[in-house]
Amino acid sequence: MTTEAPPAARTPARSAHRVLEPIHTMVYFVPEAADRYAEAGITGGMRGYFASRSAPLGVVPAEVVIATFYNFAPAMVRKAIPSAWEKATPEAVLAARLAAADAALTRLLGDIVSSDEMAEAAALAREATTAADVVGRPLYAAHAALPWPEPAHLQLWHAATLLREHRGDGHIAALVLAGLSGGEAVVSYLATGRSMPEDLLRSTRGYTEEEWAALKQQLRDKGLFTDDDQFTAAGQQQRDEIEARTDAAASAPYDHLGPDRTERLTELVRPWARSITQQIFG
Repeated sequence: MTTEAPPAARTPARSAHRVLEPIHTMVYFVPEAADRYAEAGITGGMRGYFASRSAPLGVVPAEVVIATFYNFAPAMVRKAIPSAWEKATPEAVLAARLAAADAALTRLLGDIVSSDEMAEAAALAREATTAADVVGRPLYAAHAALPWPEPAHLQLWHAATLLREHRGDGHIAALVLAGLSGGEAVVSYLATGRSMPEDLLRSTRGYTEEEWAALKQQLRDKGLFTDDDQFTAAGQQQRDEIEARTDAAASAPYDHLGPDRTERLTELVRPWARSITQQIFG
């Protein structure tokens, strides 16, 4: 069973999110990122991910990253934070991430990075972020305090980053309100039909097979999962409510742009997002 909304039900916030997401998240998968982090002193596994995404928060304890990232196993976070800051400063890691984004987008999109369409998309996305409030959004607030980069393709990447973290903070609020722990939230995503392969999802979130099985059982005990790990009617209803609340909490930037400019932004970015996804994942 899937929670994928039919086209008529998909909100502008969700539609825009789907096309902007690859613009930001490509930085977690491209080889340029690992190379730049290694140059800054950060090597090994997921250390670059945790260091780079949490760097706007500064040097904080692992508990802060566990709270704001939400669905990763705490033990996995503690392997990277705060020890990463013994090797590099947050400022150095942020510079490495921006350099990686620059190099990767230039490689993946070619001449598009200097096009008029890129400049237009960057301006629209940046305008959208002006309506995003920092209150109650710790990870977004930390990223929003960073200076805007140049040129246009990096402005688009930064805007996509801000909009993603703004939505993510709202999504965590919806998960907390629904009573799902971080582990339960990531396991429950399996039943949407939109997740990566299960073994990959489990390993990248840092859960052991025993912990994963226990989380599935917790969802069954709550009446949210069937014995074959699909949503029950209650589980489906909960997921639909979570997605609706997430969309509502993420709507302000796109309400500010209005339907025509939001549609224009998605039209501009969609082919780039598809190309990036295809090149990275095949």
